[in-house]
Amino acid sequence: MTTHKLFLLPGDGIGPEVMAEVEKIIALMNERRGRPFEIEKGLVGGSAYDAHGVAISEDDMARALSADAVLMAAVGGPKWDGVPYDVRPESGLLRLRKDLGLFANLRPAICYPALADASSLKRELVEGLDMLIVRELTGGVYFGEPKEIVDLGGGQKRAIDTQVYDTSEIERIARVAFELARTRRGAVTSMEKRNVMKSGVLWNEVVTRVHRDEYADVSLSHMLADAGGMQIVRRPKQFDVILTDNLFGDLLSDIAAMLTGSLGILPSASLGAVDAATGSRRALYEPVHGSAPDIAGQGIANPVAMIASFAMGLRYSFGMIREADALEMAIAEVLESGVRTADVAAGGATASTAMMGDAVAKAFAAKLDAAG
Repeated sequence: MTTHKLFLLPGDGIGPEVMAEVEKIIALMNERRGRPFEIEKGLVGGSAYDAHGVAISEDDMARALSADAVLMAAVGGPKWDGVPYDVRPESGLLRLRKDLGLFANLRPAICYPALADASSLKRELVEGLDMLIVRELTGGVYFGEPKEIVDLGGGQKRAIDTQVYDTSEIERIARVAFELARTRRGAVTSMEKRNVMKSGVLWNEVVTRVHRDEYADVSLSHMLADAGGMQIVRRPKQFDVILTDNLFGDLLSDIAAMLTGSLGILPSASLGAVDAATGSRRALYEPVHGSAPDIAGQGIANPVAMIASFAMGLRYSFGMIREADALEMAIAEVLESGVRTADVAAGGATASTAMMGDAVAKAFAAKLDAAG
């Protein structure tokens, strides 16, 4: 069996705690499946700043570039609020995305039946929710130039962020959304702000053309991003795949995350272009939640999003579809059994981070053994 190189970046806050639970799953797979994974670990975010004075070192960036996939937990926290802007913890994540060419961010919003009552919305609105947000990740206002604060004199300053998109950037993210829709329910909703933004006008034009020329078998609708945010909380199950840019994708995916009961549940994948020679693509997998420094070290963080992020890696980077399905089913079964961390507990006893990870690993092991 091929051995895959995994580069783990636990990061800050609760990151090392939830990453430890993924390591249990990886160890289990190495035991049951002939050691398919080789692991290296590095530093990113505040931990990297403390060690090296930067948010990710050149050595660790090189390891990320040579890995078959990167698993990252979370970065940041108030401890590093005063560090210079260009070395703040989040800049490590931005560099990973940029240098690895990770232009497609996949953020599923799935409401496990067992957690429907933990959602901010009524059960009937979210039960059975299975929505995927496809966010463009390396363009737009987060990377556009100029990006600066200018001193105008007289006590006045001007802050400038620039929203920039080229045709090719929109084409490639649109194709990702349409291809994924073909594997799901066949419907894409593209969201932008063409009524007030020129980038939104181009986005709409390019997505419409790509759909007409290449994906006419998929349903396409357009929606202004602010109206989309309203519809996500009004009637979320109307959506299959949502396609959007970097800024709106950041906002809309966090809105969608709260429909599911907890940020501690949701994974994400960030993918690069497919290498024509090898058929592989660079990828980074991470939970949607942050570093939660207020609960770090207490052993109460929910590891499900981190484990589910690894399941996405099994699916998209390694083609291990049966194993990915088994791991996702194991998570659902454990939640259904009533084992819950505090963020999704419905009263009564709560599980620790390690207890939750152990329960998922046990259920997953049973499924691997049954599959032979």
